[in-house]
Amino acid sequence: MDIFIDNRDGNVWQVSGEAMAGKENAAGLVSELTWKTERTGSPGSVDITLVKDGIYQNKKFKVQNGDIVRITKGKYKIFYGYVFSVEQSEKSDMKITAYDQIRYLNANDTYVFKNLTAGAVIKRIAEDFKLKTGMIADTGYKIPAMVEDNQKLLDIIYKAIDQTLMSTGSIYVFYDDFGALALKRAADMLVSVSVGDGSLMTGYALKKSIDSETYNYVKLVQDNKESGKRDAYVYQDGNNIKKWGKLQLYDKVDEKMNAAQIKQKAQNLLTLHNRESKSLSIDAMGDLSIRAGCYVPVFIDDLKLSQVYLVDSCTHKFSGLEHTMSLELKVI
Repeated sequence: MDIFIDNRDGNVWQVSGEAMAGKENAAGLVSELTWKTERTGSPGSVDITLVKDGIYQNKKFKVQNGDIVRITKGKYKIFYGYVFSVEQSEKSDMKITAYDQIRYLNANDTYVFKNLTAGAVIKRIAEDFKLKTGMIADTGYKIPAMVEDNQKLLDIIYKAIDQTLMSTGSIYVFYDDFGALALKRAADMLVSVSVGDGSLMTGYALKKSIDSETYNYVKLVQDNKESGKRDAYVYQDGNNIKKWGKLQLYDKVDEKMNAAQIKQKAQNLLTLHNRESKSLSIDAMGDLSIRAGCYVPVFIDDLKLSQVYLVDSCTHKFSGLEHTMSLELKVI
C-alpha cells in the first residue's frame, strides 16, 4: 500500500510503501491504518498511526491540518482526503485523522430548488462550495420543490436522494470517489467477490426487526385548495397488519402530484418498507473492492442465506501484514 502526505507547499512525503529506503521523501512507517466508509451521513475517513522517528523518517517531515492524504494499492484508488487532526507527544506515535470532501458538506446553508434531479442538487452545492465532482448519475426524476432553510448541506443532498428513492424505487449512492463527488446507482456497484462460507468471512451476527423502517400501512395526504381540506390516500397490506399490527407511515405529498403519481409513490414506499428489516454484521478478511454503498453477494449455510446485501458501513483495518474488514449489511 502506498500512502502519501502532501503538505501543499511542494513537499510530498511517502509514509508507507515499497522500497522506501534511501528515498528523500521517506517519512516514516505506518503501523496501523483504518479506512471507514458509510453509505449515508458521514464522510469517508482514515486513521493513521505513524511510528515516531522511524528508520526512514526524514528530519524535515511534518504533518499539518489541511494536508492531502492519498492512498492507493495496485489498481485500487482507496482514499483521497484532507488531514483534520494530528496528535503526537514526545513519547507516543503520531496519529492522523483525515476525511474526504464530504466532510466539507457538514456546513449549513439555505437553498431553494425547483424541478431539479438529485444530481443537479449535488452539482449546484458542489459548485457553490468549490468541491470537485466526478460521475453524477442522471436519476431521471425531477424533485418538484425543496425549500431548505439553514440546513446541513449533506442532509439536503440525502433528502434529494431519499425523495428520488421514494418516487422511483431506485437506490442511489453518494460518495467521494478518490477526490471527486459521485452519485451512482447501487445496482451498478455490485462487486464480483462474495463473502460467506469459504470466502473471506470469519464471523457473523444477524438481526431481524420490525421496530424501525417497517411499515405495512402507508397514508399519503395532499392539500386540496378547492375544498380547503386534505385528501388522503391509503395503501396497506392486510396480511402483515394481522401479523405485526398496524405500522403506519404518514407523509404529505406535493400539491402538483396527480393521483397516478401518488399511487406510484405509495406502492414504492410499501415495497420498500412492508417487511422485516434484516441487518447482518460480518467480520472478514479484507478485500479493497468492497466499500459502503456497494452490493455484495453473501452465502451462509447456517442461516440459509444466499442473496445480495447492500453495504451500509465498511471498515478496513491494516496492521502490519494483516488486512481485515467489518461489514454492516442490510437487505433492500
